[in-house]
Formats: sequence, C-alpha cells, structure tokens
Amino acid sequence: MELGRFGVWTFDFEDQPASLIRDEIQELDELGWPAIWFPEVGGREAMTLAGFLLANSTNITVVNGIAQVLHRDALRTYGAASLLAEAYPNRHLLGLGVGDARPGLKPMQVMREYLDELDQKGPIRRLLAAYGPKMLELARERADGAHTYHVPVRHTAEAREILGEAPFLGVEHAVLFEADPGKAREIAREHLHVYSTQKYNIAKYLRQGYTEADFADGGSDRLVDDLVFWGDLDTIVRKLQGHLDAGADHVGIQVIGIEPGRSAMPQWRRLAEALKPGVPLKAGVHSTSPRV
Repeated sequence: MELGRFGVWTFDFEDQPASLIRDEIQELDELGWPAIWFPEVGGREAMTLAGFLLANSTNITVVNGIAQVLHRDALRTYGAASLLAEAYPNRHLLGLGVGDARPGLKPMQVMREYLDELDQKGPIRRLLAAYGPKMLELARERADGAHTYHVPVRHTAEAREILGEAPFLGVEHAVLFEADPGKAREIAREHLHVYSTQKYNIAKYLRQGYTEADFADGGSDRLVDDLVFWGDLDTIVRKLQGHLDAGADHVGIQVIGIEPGRSAMPQWRRLAEALKPGVPLKAGVHSTSPRV
C-alpha cells in the first residue's frame, strides 16, 4: 500500500453535505493526492464515511485517523474493515485509537484487549494512534505502524527510534497560509486551544521539553510555531520536510484557518503543485518507498 510522502488530513467531511464531499474527494484524487485521513469526532461514523469516500474516488487511499475503539466493538470493526479491504484492494487503511480521556480509563489496557479481539477474527492491516513510548511500542508489536497527531518534529525522531526501521510512521501536521506573525499565531492558538488546555495533552507536551510557561495565555510562540507551520507556501513546504527528515514515512497535512462553510480546496491545489505528494521518498531520507 503506497501512501506517498504527503496526504490530506481533514475535519471537513465531518459536517459537509454529501454532494460537496463527493466533489472534493474526486478533485483530491485527480490532483494526485495519494491518501486522505479523517477523524471520528463530529458524528459521522468512521467506517461508513470511509466507504463513501472510497466509492467516490479511484486511486486515493482512505485512512481512518482515527476510528475510535470505544465507538464500536472489535467484531464490527473487523467486519467493516475486511469488507472495505476486499471491495477496494489496497485503498483502505484502518487507523485505531482510544480517542477518549475519561477519568479512570486505561488506554493501554483498552487497546490491548481490543487488538486481542480483532486478532481472534483474523489479520487486518492497521495503525495505532500513538504518542507515548508504551503505545508506540504496542504499535510496533501489534500493528503495521503508528499515526501521531499535533507533534513537533523532535517527537517524530523519537517515535522513529522507538518504532525501529520497519513500521510505518504517519504524522499529522497543521498548516496555515498566513504570513503575518501576529495574525497567524492568533488563529493557531484558537485551533490549539482544546489541545493546550487538557491535562493529558499538557502532560505529553511537558515530556517533550516544554514548560508550564508554554501553556500560559493560549500558548507560547514556541509551542504554537512547533505545532502549526504558518507562512507562505515555500516556508510551509520546507517545515513539512522536517518530519520526513526526522523519520516519518508520510505527513498528513491539515489546513487550518478556513472560514466556516468554505473549502480548503484552493490550499490543497497549491500544496499538490508544490509537494508532488504521490512521489515516493528519495533514497537516504528514510525509505525508498513509503509503505504499510
């Protein structure tokens, strides 16, 4: 399964009408984007939406980023994923994650038990949403790799070290087409607010060398600039390359700063022209061909 160096990562399909989703996935496919990642947070059921995207495209690989394991039992996840794999060979990749921070929940235990149930049904290609060392180790041992979200480049290097050479590492990163520093950071802080105010997210960033001061007043410039790449097209492209240089196989790019009701398609067109996203990695970067 070839995902290329870069893909689209978007929340947009959580609330867009089906007709617009159909038009956008077809254009993204025509533009040469090799993969599209989408989450499961706004009510659209992950496997149903994956099937809709696959049915309305020809070449693009559809990746759950993530399907939440607490939303459906392993039997139904296996049934849905195995059907999509048969109907659309090598075009659906199941990304799994706990996606919940409720008190008392033990993510590692939940994921291990879920994978045990999946494996009773048979093999299914999958990634795990992972940030900390233990979940990354589990992704190495029990999946085809890991998917990270809102991480600095240095985390990508650490994740690659934990995963080792073979497992796939897909990294999401937010980008913003805004060259004015003040305006860019204001938009970025609004986007990051929910992530920079939750205790479990703060804890994971503290492990990355940030301090409590980085979370005051909506987030320090350092934190914001590490988690949202803003500026002109050339600046954004250069910064995205940093994840590949640090060991990522693939970067899912999330465009932010789009007005409600508007489409990010103009930005996807510009990025597609600049990045040539379906072209495999050059030898010596990390691998000769991104894979899962």
